[in-house]
Amino acid sequence: MTGRFAPPLVRLSVPQWQRIVAHCYHGLPDEACGLLAGPMVAGEPTGLITEVYPARNTDASARTYTVDGKDFLRASRDAEDRGEEIVGVWHSHTHTDPYPSPTDVERAVDPAWIYVIVSLRDEAPMLRAFRLRAGAVAECRVVLEAGAGRRA
Repeated sequence: MTGRFAPPLVRLSVPQWQRIVAHCYHGLPDEACGLLAGPMVAGEPTGLITEVYPARNTDASARTYTVDGKDFLRASRDAEDRGEEIVGVWHSHTHTDPYPSPTDVERAVDPAWIYVIVSLRDEAPMLRAFRLRAGAVAECRVVLEAGAGRRA
């Protein structure tokens, strides 16, 4: 990994990537969102994503998202039952680049989380991951693995 990327290396399975992207298209014309689960070590995600949880965007907006509280609780309980934690969130950008907007940076919930953005602007979706800490944006490298994660 080059110095250009921040830790951790985000590892998604191909079925997880497909589920995230499908949920983003399903949410159109609004932004879609969901949660990511995986192991944490010393308060930091390892980068392995073991589960993805599509959620309802309670904002019902093409410009902002808020994960539904019931969906968050359900995902948190499932992750905890498996000895893991919520390690991040994803949402779509319907007409812009997969890069955190000023609103995304301002509304970042947890500095330990991985923030995944899927752009639906172009013909092919583009997924990128970031760390958002104290207003700073750092990109994480994302790799798709056939065997990563437990469930799709």
